Order: sequence, then structure tokens, then C-alpha cells
Amino acid sequence: MKIPANLAELPQLDSEYPLTGEQIASYQSNGHILLKNVLSADEINYYEPLIANTVREHNYQTKPVEERDTYGKAFIQICNLWQMNEGVARYVLARRFAKIAAELMGVDGVRIYHDQALFKEPGGGHTPWHQDQVYWPLDTPNTITLWMPLVPISEEVGSMTFVDGSHTSGYMSRQFISDESHKTLNSYIEGKGLPKTSYGAMAAGDATFHAGWTLHSAPGNPSSSMREVMTIIYVADGVNVMANPDSSARESDLKSWFPGVQPGEPAVSPLNPLVYKK
Repeated sequence: MKIPANLAELPQLDSEYPLTGEQIASYQSNGHILLKNVLSADEINYYEPLIANTVREHNYQTKPVEERDTYGKAFIQICNLWQMNEGVARYVLARRFAKIAAELMGVDGVRIYHDQALFKEPGGGHTPWHQDQVYWPLDTPNTITLWMPLVPISEEVGSMTFVDGSHTSGYMSRQFISDESHKTLNSYIEGKGLPKTSYGAMAAGDATFHAGWTLHSAPGNPSSSMREVMTIIYVADGVNVMANPDSSARESDLKSWFPGVQPGEPAVSPLNPLVYKK
């Protein structure tokens, strides 16, 4: 573990991570992909303590895991860490990550939607089946999430499970993350015999990328260690927010993550910097 004395010691994360045509085609077909060693072990050793310390500083959850609802049991969730710590901002705004996101989607540029630390505690519950984009007031399918463990995760804790190709279906359910969404969507997946992929154990610095409409879930954490994961959500540059946000969640997200932006306007605010342009 390396806790840098100042920002100058932090790795820049602006070098490129080359993608193959096969990797891009696989992502666009399946709606998800695993990429190995997006960060090196040395880079992770610098950034993990910064992110973990920021989560601890801003975690106001006081209820024991067993007393929370299903969503609360799934993880400690802290958003927009990039505004809380300059070192974390260097990680979240990294050109390396943003370029991968743009190339996988096949777009010329990307902006940050927001980041999320998702720390699943020992004994933490599963993350029910859901589609991220039911929450997002974005008038585009060109959204993507980087999901990176900051510590090694074992097979039993595991990565997420994705339904292959589900990003092409748009809305599969308007239910938010809950026991009911899990039951409904699991019945749909099993009934249709939809193909699924789980990447299992992952090293710190590996990353999955998945589309906003890709159906996915994650197992609970039966281990004695915190599953530390950092996510960054990107949206293609040049798109608008929805002209008519159709749920309270999307109205809330519009106010929270696009302050001052009115329905139908470009998805641009001080919280959504352009992090890569071809």
C-alpha cells in the first residue's frame, strides 16, 4: 500500500490500453466485456488507499447489514468521489479509462455521468437483477460503466453476471433494484433461456465494462473481507438528457447529476466533464 504525500507522486493514467477489433466487436455484440490489467498492480497500490479512505470518510451507514433492506445490504454506495478528493479525481477522470469506454461504444468522445464506489461488506447481500439505465435520464443507448475491483475478488465473491445481448432490448422491466425485480427478471431470463456470462474471480485492476441496458446481477459476499469496487459511468459526448423524464428516479438523477440542465438540453454540466475526445 502506498499513500502518496502529494499528487505529483500519483501515476497519471493517461497511457493507452490498446483494444483489438475482436474485443470491440465482442462488447458491441454482448453488451459487456472483461479486460485484464487495466491498471497495473503498482498503480492500484497508489489509488486503492485513496479511494478506500474517501469511502470511509463519507460512509454514514450505521445500521448493521442484517437490518437493512435488499438494496442496503448489497453495498455501501458513495457517489462522485472525484469531487471529494483530488487524487481520486485523477483516477476517475483518467484518459486511459475514458478512451476504452469511447472505443468500446464506437463514439468519438465521452463525458462522465458520475462515479460510484460500491463496497460490499462481509455478509453483504446479493445485487438483484437490474438494468442501470432505468435510473438515467439520458436520451441515448451510448452509456457504459467501468466496474473495477480495487482488491482481488475470489470466485465465491465473484464479478457480476451479465445476460448476453440484453443491451439491445432496451427496457426489460421498469422495476428498480429490489427483491421483486430479481424475481421478475430471473423468471424472464430462465423462461427465455437467455445466455449468461460471469467472469468469476478478478484481480485488482482488472475491469468489466457493460452497457447501460445490459441486464446484470452480482452475488453476495460470504467472505470476511470487504469487496472494494469502483465504478465510473460514461455517456457519449453530444447527446441530450430526456425531454420528458418518465419516472421520479430519472427526475431525481437529472437534478443530481446534471445541475441546471433542463429536459431536452445537452447532457453537459460542471459535473460532466469531457474526459476523452478522439
